[in-house]
Amino acid sequence: MRLRLVPAETNWDFFKTSTLTLGLSALMMVASVVLFFTMGLNYGIDFKGGTTIRTDAKVEVDVGGYRDAIAPLGLGDVSITEVFDPAKPNLNVTQIRIEAQEGDESVAVKTVADIETVLGEKFGGKMFLAIKAEGISDTDVAKFLTDKGYAADVSKTDTGVLLTFKKGLPTDEAASLKNALADTFKIESIPGYSYELIKFPSVESVGPKVSGELVWTAVEAVIAAIVAVLFYIWLRFEWQFSLGAVVALVHDVTLTIGIFALVQIKFDLAIIAALLTIVGYSLNDTVVVFDRVRENLRKFKKLTLKDVLNLSINETLSRTVMTSVTTLIALIALFVLGGDVIRGFVFAMIWGVIVGTYSSVFIASAILLRLGVKRDWSKKDPKDVGGQYAKIDA
Repeated sequence: MRLRLVPAETNWDFFKTSTLTLGLSALMMVASVVLFFTMGLNYGIDFKGGTTIRTDAKVEVDVGGYRDAIAPLGLGDVSITEVFDPAKPNLNVTQIRIEAQEGDESVAVKTVADIETVLGEKFGGKMFLAIKAEGISDTDVAKFLTDKGYAADVSKTDTGVLLTFKKGLPTDEAASLKNALADTFKIESIPGYSYELIKFPSVESVGPKVSGELVWTAVEAVIAAIVAVLFYIWLRFEWQFSLGAVVALVHDVTLTIGIFALVQIKFDLAIIAALLTIVGYSLNDTVVVFDRVRENLRKFKKLTLKDVLNLSINETLSRTVMTSVTTLIALIALFVLGGDVIRGFVFAMIWGVIVGTYSSVFIASAILLRLGVKRDWSKKDPKDVGGQYAKIDA
């Protein structure tokens, strides 16, 4: 027995309350615009600027542990993502993204050093400090460390000495020890610590100017997608269908931006990807309905446009609901179990599936009904909306 979420045959009038649904949607769109300009979006690092630190670990990455280690530094928006690097398949690679601190173009060098130290202390295993200085004595350095109460092996190198600690040091101790070594042995600067199990191969910063360009690029991407949809539907159907589909897409995107302004979930490039996915999903639903409308306009020549639209929506309703529900099941599972990294993206998709399904049924078709469909193309009278095939003998 096949599972059905709606009856096999339905005869619901979806336009009985079309004035109410269109009015409610218009009100929600206005509210979304107001929320956007009053509360604003909680922009992520992509749009505010910040710094990305790459880590290469020899052991499995604990994203939650990384986040807990960095949290006491009070750096605000921190995003930690585990990625796969095909060039280094044996390493566990992560990207740590920190928002630009107030008044700074990017994260300060000291802050980056603090992040590396706290991660090295907990996940780095042995800690190394290479001191490059001519004439420095490994014996003197070893005695200095013993006097300070640090257990470390000191070995001579071609350019100086190498300090090896059995485990990492707390941030404050690591910084103060490095400063004490520099003062005692008259060394202008000492490079940062390195670790046995974790490396920090690159640090990249995104300034406010680049972030501003990303905002406009994202806006242009969404607008370009909607314009492409307008053109595609126009070619495949008619301009009335095209306008109905585009109004539905604008409705979906506007309400999605509004809900993000309301709940203040981080808005970054992943959400832009979600918006474009929502556009595609909503368009797919709308095209399915419109395709059935076109078939029924040819099949039922004497039915009014309203009856044809109702019939088409009812005929595709089972498919629409089944597709939306099965998609939502997967998305809700990802939302609950997927973790913080993808939660914003999945939330946008859940909301987009809901409003996209709603707009395909109640917005796009309602706009099409009000615009009318010119069926008899041999007539030049724009009031002739009876149907292209209404004058043909059956």
